[in-house]
Amino acid sequence: MAKSSADDEELRRACEAAIEGTKQKVVMSIRVAKSRGIWGKSGKLGRNMAKPRVLALSTKAKAQRSKAFLRVLKYSTGGVLEPAKLYKLKHLSKVEVITNDPSGCTFMLGFDNLRSQSVAPPQWTMRNIDDRNRLLLCILNICKDVLGRLPKVVGIDVVEMAIWAKDNKPTVTVQGNLYDGPIPSMVTETDLKVSVERELVTQAEEEDMDALLGNYVMGIGEAEAFSERLKRELLALEAANVHAILESEPLVDEVLQGLETAMNCVDDMDEWLSMFNVKLRHMREDIESIETRNNKLEMQSVNNKALIDELDKLLERLRVPSEYAACLTGGSFDEARMLQNIEACEWLTGALRGLEVPNLDPSYANIRAVKEKRAELEKLKTTFVRRASEFLRNYFASLVDFMISDKSYFSQRGQLKRPDHADLRYKCRTYARLLQHLKSLDKNCLGPLRKAYCSSLNLLLRREAREFANELRASTKASRNPTVWLEASTGSGQNMNNTDTSTVSDAYAKMLTIFIPLLVDESSFFAHFMCFEVPALVPPGGHANGNKTGSNDDDTNDDDLGIMDIDENDNKTGKSSAELGALNESLQDLLDGIQYYQVAFKEDFYAVVDWAYKIDPLRCISMHGITERYISGQKADAAGFVRLLLDNLESRISMQFGRFVDEACHQIERNERNVRQMGVLSYIPRFATLATRMEQYIQGQSRDLVDQAYTKFVTIMFVTLEKIAQADPKYADIFLLENFAAFQNSLYDLANVVPTLAKFYHQASEAYEQACTRHISMIIYIQFERLFQFARRAEDLMFTIPPEEIPFQLGLSKMDLRKMLKSSLSGVDKSFNGMYKRLQKNLTSEELLPSLWDKCKKEFLDRYDSFTQLVAKIYPTETIPSAAEMREIMSNM
Repeated sequence: MAKSSADDEELRRACEAAIEGTKQKVVMSIRVAKSRGIWGKSGKLGRNMAKPRVLALSTKAKAQRSKAFLRVLKYSTGGVLEPAKLYKLKHLSKVEVITNDPSGCTFMLGFDNLRSQSVAPPQWTMRNIDDRNRLLLCILNICKDVLGRLPKVVGIDVVEMAIWAKDNKPTVTVQGNLYDGPIPSMVTETDLKVSVERELVTQAEEEDMDALLGNYVMGIGEAEAFSERLKRELLALEAANVHAILESEPLVDEVLQGLETAMNCVDDMDEWLSMFNVKLRHMREDIESIETRNNKLEMQSVNNKALIDELDKLLERLRVPSEYAACLTGGSFDEARMLQNIEACEWLTGALRGLEVPNLDPSYANIRAVKEKRAELEKLKTTFVRRASEFLRNYFASLVDFMISDKSYFSQRGQLKRPDHADLRYKCRTYARLLQHLKSLDKNCLGPLRKAYCSSLNLLLRREAREFANELRASTKASRNPTVWLEASTGSGQNMNNTDTSTVSDAYAKMLTIFIPLLVDESSFFAHFMCFEVPALVPPGGHANGNKTGSNDDDTNDDDLGIMDIDENDNKTGKSSAELGALNESLQDLLDGIQYYQVAFKEDFYAVVDWAYKIDPLRCISMHGITERYISGQKADAAGFVRLLLDNLESRISMQFGRFVDEACHQIERNERNVRQMGVLSYIPRFATLATRMEQYIQGQSRDLVDQAYTKFVTIMFVTLEKIAQADPKYADIFLLENFAAFQNSLYDLANVVPTLAKFYHQASEAYEQACTRHISMIIYIQFERLFQFARRAEDLMFTIPPEEIPFQLGLSKMDLRKMLKSSLSGVDKSFNGMYKRLQKNLTSEELLPSLWDKCKKEFLDRYDSFTQLVAKIYPTETIPSAAEMREIMSNM
């Protein structure tokens, strides 16, 4: 017998791979053929044809129970099993063997949860009866063991199934201890007999029948005698039972009398116990009443004592010390009395927190005395915050007014003075602790204080920046360089380009060196002084940027206020986005006036940039690099507006340099509107001079700015060259090759070190080669027109007819070939001289003539060599001068 597919381990592994991830274990897998039963009308052709499928029985273990499933798998295009249908065996209601199939191998499985009962369920056909019995037996046993019930079985002989089960005892894998999960165990098929057979005769009944039959040794033909014997023994047993009952009647009467006496005693005992129970219940109630009264009295005494203690504590908490009340409502804010003010603030903060629900019992929160005391403390807080805020606003304004009125704080004629805010910060630091207490009392009061401080300090910074910038420009001496570099009308020599203007960029760098660290320090001091919950802008002992020099030692740690946080929540390492946003807004108020002043009056930072641009536009390159270096040095979040100021400066520098680039591009474009251009345009060598100067000014990260300018310059130069060349097509190639050659010669050294210029150098080289090729081809074609026209006609005919037939075509006979050779090659040395003169005639750059003549000779010899090969193929009997002879003639010229 062929091996059953149920024993195919490869099939089982394929099924397990198809349902991987479902946590189900395959119990049995077997190949079947699927078909549809025809109910009513017949279906279309092909729908009732058998299709190969695989049925897989699987189980899934749960915590207290297991689930069983019947999976239908089909073969995909690549022969891989994939899930098609899933049935739950708990819905299996019927197993029916189709009687129309004489082999008995076809059966149906009925499920009670199918949505449409009008559609015939699929029919499954096995290979043989053994496979059918094996599958159905496994389904019924799983239903019995897992679900505790059996489906209806139709069309199967139970006796036949039982006999088959005994005869076929292969080892199979079943589930052991379904509640603990699937555990494979090895049993025989005898243990898996269909449950229908078990319910006909149990194992105990079968053993009794075997024992009974073993007592009687009779033949098969003695059935009637055996039946008579059983009847006689039954009658004898019944008679013996009746006799025993009659003999035991006196004993029964005696037992009944004893029972009646015992019942009377029990009734008397029950009455006595009920009486005692009533008396005990009354005594128990009295005792409980006495204990309840005692407990209430004791509880009341304890509560009264605790209440007195709590009231004493509450009264102590509600008391306001007279010295603190006087300090909060009318005390002075002089520096000598700041310690008393701080102590009063600390007491007020603690008192307010003590009356809040987390620190105060919630039951006290609604007491009238507590409410009145809380209102009194709130009034004290409001009065103190108002007085302190008014004092600090006036104090900030008075400090700045005093500094502005003293001219020694600012730069004067002939003397640049670095701004020094050490005294200002020292005086402000006295009230830093007070600001922290004001924040803990009322956060909303800090907004007006921050604006007042920013407004006052803004006036000081604007005055310092204006005076410093004016004196810086006045003390810097530099000659102005021309802004016209690439104008066609300008003379070729520009001696002014060598003027040293480094003092301009040095002045700009000095401006940044002085004020950018100052602004960063002021931002850092402001963030800590005004109690923003952000980290330090500059680490203690560090500088605002990497190249800060000459800073005072007193300013190094100006942002360290020398105080501790009074609120434990202020010690968090993180910073909230709301605090950072408020800080940036305040810093904008602090610094915005400087920027506004720049835009309005062309002074300060923007004015320095514009002044430097007027002296030497190319100094924008070095100023751009200086600004980039300062931008990369600003890393702290709270210095964001300082970075914004630097970004604006960088944009201003880029805009000014862009103006210079645009103007230079317009100068280049004006060349195409001039009269007919010949020779090398003037802006070609001038651009090389300009590029050399620009490379000298590059600092830091200004390479991108310069490369963008190069790209714009060269693009406009090449486009202008093409437009000028198109105006005179006759000399276009000569004009292009001369200018592209000049571009390469002037930028050779720079192209070796500047990648952007190297790219345009190669582009010019390609354009030069193309112009040379076109011009040389035209000269050769003019001198040897008939020769190469004859060759082109012959080459065209070779695509349509064999080479041996070409000599018989009109105009291509051997006689025509001889005439053409005579007219073209007689006096060939004169033709070569004509080619050389044509090259020399319109060429203004004599240094290009040798290389052009070499290219011309090479091009002609290549074409003539192709012509000789063509003639040898079409006219093998004709003799013409060889390419070597032509090379010899040209070399002797």
